[in-house]
Amino acid sequence: MLYETFILPFVEFGFMQRALFGAFMLSLSACPVGVFLMLRRMSLTGDAMAHAILPGAAAGFLLYGLEIVPMTIGGLIAGVVVALGAGAVARFTIQKEDASMAAFYLISLSLGVLMVSLRGSSVDLMHVLFGTVLALNNDALILIAMVSVMTLCALGLFGRALVAECMDPLFFRSVSRLGSPVHFLFLGLVVTNLVAGFQALGTLLAVGLMILPAAGARFWTQSVATMCLLSVAIGLFSSAVGLLLSYHASLPSGPAVMLSAGSVYFFSVIASPRGLLLSHLRRSAHRSA
Repeated sequence: MLYETFILPFVEFGFMQRALFGAFMLSLSACPVGVFLMLRRMSLTGDAMAHAILPGAAAGFLLYGLEIVPMTIGGLIAGVVVALGAGAVARFTIQKEDASMAAFYLISLSLGVLMVSLRGSSVDLMHVLFGTVLALNNDALILIAMVSVMTLCALGLFGRALVAECMDPLFFRSVSRLGSPVHFLFLGLVVTNLVAGFQALGTLLAVGLMILPAAGARFWTQSVATMCLLSVAIGLFSSAVGLLLSYHASLPSGPAVMLSAGSVYFFSVIASPRGLLLSHLRRSAHRSA
């Protein structure tokens, strides 16, 4: 019974194997990036960037249909344009970065949905917005694997600099010339992982695998390295459980993965050493003492 429930779907069906491999590769790279996003208090910026890639992906879709390479290139270009545009507005005007990013995000989302709707059907729009992890092909898996390897190499080479830039960016830039390059490297990692996640989970859910495991891991540890490893573990667990739920209950795969990660997050909020339950018990014990 356990074999049929947990193992057989991944042994018997090739599409489940590809979906699991793609989700695991995304978890290995996107979850650590999500930790740094969270430490920088840029979680909502990641959400905005996920929507920012939509016009570029839609342009690739309008020109070539549901092809991996054109939609990926379009998404990368759109993400870079929005990141640089929002940064330029924040730097050279009185508007703050969060407001400029929100404006660019809303414009990008509206433009992308309009572009897909002009040519495609509601099915095409749902594919672009929410992805189809169970329909990953070899080209998409190669792209995800390349992004994962590139991200892990970058984190290995610049991990200490990223931690320093997260903790005190002004001080780090004052003592090191790597401040600005590391910042733009990090934004590049965010965009590329969102584009890779878009292939499997769509623009609206790609950021979920980046943020939810990182947010859950934050409740269990204060060490950045441990937090990255734990976020990856949560991402791997959520991917496997979500795909199994999708298979056995006939649920959409992307939302099932996100809800699995959300369940781990809520469990962490309640039952972790820094969660609501134990924090309340410690406060009660302190008052009684």
